[in-house]
Amino acid sequence: MKPGIPKGTRDFGPAEVLKRNYIFDTIREVFIRYGYQPIETPAMEDLATLTGKYGEEGDKLLFKVLNNGDFLRKADEEALSARDSTALVPSISKRGLRYDLTVPFARFVVMHQNDIPFPFKRYQIQPVWRADRPQKGRYQEFYQCDVDVVGSDALIYEAELAQIYDEVFSRLGLKVVVKLNNRKILAGMAEAAGIAPQFMDMTMAIDKLDKIGLDGVRNELSGRGIGSEAVDKVVEMLGITDLQALRSLFAQSETGLKGVEELSTVMDYLAMGELKNEVRFDITLARGLNYYTGCIFEVGVDTSSPGQEAIKMGSIGGGGRYDGLTSVFGMTDRGSGVGVSFGAERIYDVMEELSLFPADGARTLQLLFIAFDEAAHRHAFRLLGQARAAGINAELYPEPAKLKKQMKYANAREVPFVALIGESELAAGTLTFKNMATGEQQNLAWPAIIEQLKDR
Repeated sequence: MKPGIPKGTRDFGPAEVLKRNYIFDTIREVFIRYGYQPIETPAMEDLATLTGKYGEEGDKLLFKVLNNGDFLRKADEEALSARDSTALVPSISKRGLRYDLTVPFARFVVMHQNDIPFPFKRYQIQPVWRADRPQKGRYQEFYQCDVDVVGSDALIYEAELAQIYDEVFSRLGLKVVVKLNNRKILAGMAEAAGIAPQFMDMTMAIDKLDKIGLDGVRNELSGRGIGSEAVDKVVEMLGITDLQALRSLFAQSETGLKGVEELSTVMDYLAMGELKNEVRFDITLARGLNYYTGCIFEVGVDTSSPGQEAIKMGSIGGGGRYDGLTSVFGMTDRGSGVGVSFGAERIYDVMEELSLFPADGARTLQLLFIAFDEAAHRHAFRLLGQARAAGINAELYPEPAKLKKQMKYANAREVPFVALIGESELAAGTLTFKNMATGEQQNLAWPAIIEQLKDR
C-alpha cells in the first residue's frame, strides 16, 4: 500500500518544525508577559459539549468519533435504514474532535471554578480539527494559539488583547490590520433595519462579505427571507466607517448604543499607548459564531505595507467577547469572557512567503565532531559529553568514516562549526576547529573552543 496522510493534514520536517516553534515561542512569550497562564485540554470532547456553540455552519464541520467497539450495536435502526446520518450520529458517536479552544476552555472553567482565581487569564497552544474543504491557508488539522480571560466585564481586557496582537505581529516582523466591531452594534443594525428576529441570518450573510462581495451579501440576505427595503438598509449601513456616526442611527436601539459605547471605551484605552499596527473599527466584521456577545476582533495582513502587497490570505487571527458561554455548562456567575486566537498555519504561510523567518532559525546544532580513526572517535565521544554539559548543542558522526562522507553530513545539517580530530590532533592535544561559513580553520585547545562557542 502506498503511504499517505488524510486530506487537509500535513507532515512537517525539522526545518519547518523549527520555524513553527519560532512562531509558537514568540506568541507564548507575549502571552506570559501579559500575565496569562497555560492550560491544556483533551483532543476529544463530548459532542454535547461541542454542538450548538458554533452556529449552523460550524456544527456541520465537527469531526465525530465513533463509539468504541461495535458502534453499530446500539445504532438507531430506523435512522440507519433511512440512511439519515444526522439522526444516526447520536446513537453511534458520543465524542468529537475539538473545533476550537474556546468552548473547551469554557468547559474547563466550569469544572475547575473552585480551583482557579478570577479573573482567570489563560493561554493554550494546541491543535484543532474542522471538516472544512482544504485549500491554501485552510486545513482540517491546524494549531490555534488562544489567549482568554474569564470572570470580568472590564473592557480593559479587550484593549489588552488588541495590544497582544500588535506586539506579537511586531515581533514577527509582519504588518497587520486589527479590525474591531461589536456584536451589539450588529444587533443595532438589525433593529434599525427592522429585522431584529433575523439577526443571526443577517450576521451570517455579512460574515461572508469577503468571499462573496456586496452583491453576494444582498442575494444571501434576500435568500434568507429578508425584504428588499431592509436589505438596502443593511447594505447602506455596511458603508459606515465612523463609529460615532452610529449614535443617531441607533437612537431607538439601546443595544446598538451600548455597542458603540463599549467599542468607544476600548478605542480610548488603546489611544493611551503607542501601537505599531493599525487598529480600526470595521462595521462589516461579523464573526459568525453564535457565542460572541460583545466586542469582536479579526486580524488580516496589511497589504498596503511595502513588500506585502501581493499577499492573498484570509484572516490570521480573530476572537471576541462571550458573555453566556459558561452558563451553558451551569456556571451563571463570573461567566463573562473575552479572548482571541492566532491562526498559526496561516501566519506560517505568510511569513514563509515574505521570508520573515530568521536566517539561522533552522540551526539547532552548533558543533559536529569529525574523527579520523577509532582512537580519535573515542576521544571525541568524551569531549561530546563535555560540550553538552557546557550548554553547547553538539553531535559526533557515528563512525570514523571517510572525511568526504562526514563533511557531506555536516553540510546537510547546516552546522556552523566542526571539530576535526585525528592522530596529529591527539598527539598535540588540540582540535582543528573549522568555521563552515568562511572555511577558516584554527588549531585550538578544547577549552578555547568551548569559550568561542559559548560566546556565540
